[in-house]
Amino acid sequence: MRIVVALGGNALLRRSEPMTAENQRINIRIATEQIARIVDGNELVIAHGNGPQVGLLSLQAAAYTSVTPYPLDVLGAETEGMIGYMIEQELGNLLPIEKPFATLLTQVEVDGDDPAFQHPSKPIGPVYSKEDAERLAQEKGWSIAPDGDKFRRVVASPRPKRIFEIRPIKWLLEKGSIVICAGGGGIPTMYGADGKLQGVEAVIDKDLCSALLAEQLDSDLLVIATDVVAAFIDWGKPTQKAIIEAHPDDMEKLGFAAGSMGPKVQAACEFARHTGNPAVIGSLADIDDIVKGTAGTRISTACTGIVYG
Repeated sequence: MRIVVALGGNALLRRSEPMTAENQRINIRIATEQIARIVDGNELVIAHGNGPQVGLLSLQAAAYTSVTPYPLDVLGAETEGMIGYMIEQELGNLLPIEKPFATLLTQVEVDGDDPAFQHPSKPIGPVYSKEDAERLAQEKGWSIAPDGDKFRRVVASPRPKRIFEIRPIKWLLEKGSIVICAGGGGIPTMYGADGKLQGVEAVIDKDLCSALLAEQLDSDLLVIATDVVAAFIDWGKPTQKAIIEAHPDDMEKLGFAAGSMGPKVQAACEFARHTGNPAVIGSLADIDDIVKGTAGTRISTACTGIVYG
């Protein structure tokens, strides 16, 4: 099978954990120990989040005031390279030495007329007091939004339209390589008025980009790996129930929260609907069983209604 695995941010850095290189490497080692179990007999593409890493670079840039901070597309490229390097090395240490790897910096086109640019919603970078946030918004032209009792910068999160490197990704797969790409939703780019490609101050949702990646690669399976064993209804309540299998139309009607499971469900539903192949949301620790079809929430057009566990 050709499988795209989208790693959640928890696979790289756990909540409240110091953002050290060693912590990230430890978490990636744990993730790759699971991924290594599905390599035999499959073509594998790995996508991943990069929110904490971009946030750290933004924080470091804020401390260095002698130069203008690097834009988000450049920070995205930096983190794609760093995370890809760690995944390659840790997974490579678990597999035969002849198994090839490649990390591809991945440019993803967005539409300059996407409504998301009129309603920035994706928080990035450090938190600020209200006064500091308002001053920075005035100085830098930022949009800001509350985050608890603090404020953060927010940017647009437009939908991905096209993955520019899709052909070399296919070539690498055909040669037997494991490919790490589309990290953090890819590097957001669009064509300017001069017809030239340029970076954009935006963040693309990584799950939606992974779904597009899997679709354009004609993948047999999309795995959205997170820190829960399945998608649930009534999460955190005595009435909570795991969803074992669902048709995408019925799954979307359940109305998952935009800030947590919502984008994962949307991405899984779009992939299943557009391709006729299944997408599964589940725990990275269960990835072997997910591929076998016995774990996670399986979203498929072959299912009728919703099956609960």
